[in-house]
Amino acid sequence: MMWPLLSAAVLMLLLSATVLFWPRRSKELPLQTPAQLFEERLQLLALARDAGELAEQDFDSAAQELKSQFLLQQQQLQQTDNSGANWRLPLALLMLTLLIVAGVYASTGHYRQLQQWQQAQQNLSQYGERALLNQGEPLSDQEVELFALALRTRLANEGDDAVAWMLLGRIRMSQGVLEQAVAAFEKALKLTPERSPLLLSYAQALILLGDDDSLARAGRAVARVLSRDTENTDALSLMALIAYEKGDLTEAASAWQILLRQLPADDPRYAAVQQRLEQLNIDKMPQGRQISVTLYVDPALAQANPNASLFLFAKAVEGAALPLAVQRIPLPSGEQQLVLTEQMAMQPGWSLANADKVQVVARMSLSGTVEQRPGDIQTASDVLSFSDDPLLSVSLKLEP
Repeated sequence: MMWPLLSAAVLMLLLSATVLFWPRRSKELPLQTPAQLFEERLQLLALARDAGELAEQDFDSAAQELKSQFLLQQQQLQQTDNSGANWRLPLALLMLTLLIVAGVYASTGHYRQLQQWQQAQQNLSQYGERALLNQGEPLSDQEVELFALALRTRLANEGDDAVAWMLLGRIRMSQGVLEQAVAAFEKALKLTPERSPLLLSYAQALILLGDDDSLARAGRAVARVLSRDTENTDALSLMALIAYEKGDLTEAASAWQILLRQLPADDPRYAAVQQRLEQLNIDKMPQGRQISVTLYVDPALAQANPNASLFLFAKAVEGAALPLAVQRIPLPSGEQQLVLTEQMAMQPGWSLANADKVQVVARMSLSGTVEQRPGDIQTASDVLSFSDDPLLSVSLKLEP
């Protein structure tokens, strides 16, 4: 790629040299010298005078004129001889042009960027192994940027690739360029919308942005992961962080408690979660049975029913129909993180502690009562079991 640039520079210099030197082409030398011509013409004048063809006075005037012409020619020849040194001026101009071109190209040329681009293309596989498989030395900041450049080139040349977009998003997130990271993750999600690691990376970038809309989008991404894998510790950790950033400390504490239950004691995150709970002055281990619910309410449904209420409750699969635990809040819009505990029982002695198999129901109530009425909309979970774990998670969607 460098040869075309070098060839163009050489051609420019040759053209400059041609322009500078072309006008100074030497003329053909006359057959006789000016002195010989002067002698010959003077003899001709003398012959004309001796033959009586030219008066003495006219001879003197003609001879004087011939002499003046000869002297003028001599001066011109001397100046021409002295001008032979003028070749130094074009050469100096040529060298100055060369220096200016070299200086401008060194300061503003893109040959370094071109070399870096070539290097990035050649080392794309190596960068990927070092970044993803931890083979060899960690990538330096410059190599990370070259890795991103190579990924962008691959995407431009070969079209969309979910893995390339995901890697580019992670690079931009590590560099703190969050808007570009989110955009890259969204392109990857269009190609593979259900890939859990991608959804979690996308949620992390949105959490770092920190505005309300970004946190809501992050919550929806995490909910999609938890809907398929309720024990995903990374998703639970992000769910707790999203609730904390929203200011819902109760929900954040509940999520951290569930996460702490699932983490082994030697996991590096265990101590961090303990510290979070200590900061909130909450017991590290949850008390009794709990169900963490990630609920998404269609905004159109909430907008059409501004005075409706939301009832979230758990009921026993076998036994009395009375809810084991219930929450009532104004109908929200978008995603919400909620929790049902043993302390939310409607009647003493009938709580989550009294049924091993339960079902969670989310109901939009127009009348404001827990009983289902015409026009109410509800959604229910599959059967959940407390047999193996007192802490359960579930995701629900409430849509028209």
